[in-house]
This record gives sequence, structure tokens and C-alpha cells, in this order.
Amino acid sequence: MIAIGADHGGFKFKEEIKKYLDETDIKYKDFGTYSEERTDYPIYAEKVSKSIQNKECENGILICKSGAGMTIAANKFKGIRATIGFNQDVIKASKADDNINVLVLCSEYMTVSQAIAIVRVWLGTPFKGGRYEERLQMIENIEKKEMK
Repeated sequence: MIAIGADHGGFKFKEEIKKYLDETDIKYKDFGTYSEERTDYPIYAEKVSKSIQNKECENGILICKSGAGMTIAANKFKGIRATIGFNQDVIKASKADDNINVLVLCSEYMTVSQAIAIVRVWLGTPFKGGRYEERLQMIENIEKKEMK
């Protein structure tokens, strides 16, 4: 299951991405926001990240205007590997090499159709494993040491 969340700047994108997920029979849980009324992105980054940490969801999608705030906030949680999906090539490499589990989209700098194409690539790209798994273990070791 995919956790999905957005602030007011990403609300419209979230609703369109949910339609795509419905059309492709991909299960998701919507963590809000539920309108374009002003709200704060860390609320949704936390909800989505915690749903992954507690294994309620396997992966997450976060949307805000720039993508930066959501990425920063999500990466404060152990086990979260979030990155901004600027384009399909970046997201394919990020998933294959780094096994990102939270895709962050920036509604200010892409269209809905570009965002959906990025989601499609992210969902369809397998993690390479092998030496890349060793690198993720190194990150996990850093988290254990540095994240109290």
C-alpha cells in the first residue's frame, strides 16, 4: 500500500495521482490534506513517514510546491529514503540505486501528467540490490549512530 500526502500546494496533484492509482488498481491511503486551505507540509511528511515506519504502508508519495520541505521533513525519520522526482530519469536511478521509499513531487515545477509519468516510472523500477544494498546498510548504520 502507498501512503500519499500533500499540503495545500500539492492538493490538486494528490487528487489526480489518486485517480491514476485507482485506475491502475494500486492501493493507497490518503493522509491529507483534504482541501486547498493553507496548511503546513511537515504534518503530512510525518504522517506518511510514520505509516511506512510502522509498516502500515510500504512506500509513500508526498507533494508540495517545491518538494524541498517535504523531502527534508520526511528524511528526518529513520528508514525513510525520500527524494524529489524532478524527472523520470532521476527517479529511475533513485529507485534502482537507492531504493527510495518516498517519492516527493513538486507541483510548482511540473505538470500533473509529468508527475503521473514519474509515479509510473518509480512504481515500475526495481531495486538493483547487490552492492547497492550494502550502501543502504551503510545509511542504516549512520541512522543508528546519528538519529537518537
